[in-house]
Amino acid sequence: MTDTSDANKQRNRQIARNEEAKQVTGSVRVSIWAVAVFVIVGGILFTLGWLSLR
Repeated sequence: MTDTSDANKQRNRQIARNEEAKQVTGSVRVSIWAVAVFVIVGGILFTLGWLSLR
């Protein structure tokens, strides 16, 4: 029984590590998208403001 229990614990730890890696990857991906959208919207607003002042 102990071998099975230890194997399950080890498997659960590996699953937890994999899930953590997925979460980090997902968070980085969301952050990159947020920065990209911010830069694009900021560029559009800057261009519209600059054109309205000309």
